[in-house]
Amino acid sequence: QVQLVESGGGLVQPGGSLRLSCAASGGSFRAYTIAWFRQAPGNEREFVAASRRGGASTHYADSVKGRFTISRDNAKNTVYLQMNNLKPTDTAVYYCAADSGIILSSIWFERHYAYWGQGTQVTVSS
Repeated sequence: QVQLVESGGGLVQPGGSLRLSCAASGGSFRAYTIAWFRQAPGNEREFVAASRRGGASTHYADSVKGRFTISRDNAKNTVYLQMNNLKPTDTAVYYCAADSGIILSSIWFERHYAYWGQGTQVTVSS
């Protein structure tokens, strides 16, 4: 059983930056693919970025490519999402998700992740 706790959300102006953290406990961190999803009011939850188990590769949604960076610190059992050049359309609740058995073709889909955090609000507004 893996527990995930997100932090780092807040209010930021357009063009600003935030760094989200996802702290994991209760499992073998290196064995898990960790992803970020987000959900804006009235919208379905959508994939943002993922770091495959062992740090094998990283993957991004087209809407954040070049602005967001996902990284993992295995020593701290933590995954980060550095978000730069934020836009109002990035406003959402951001969730961290994890799974140990997910394959590459499935990382984009929330239904394949067994473990979820409680979410952290990111608001981009002037």
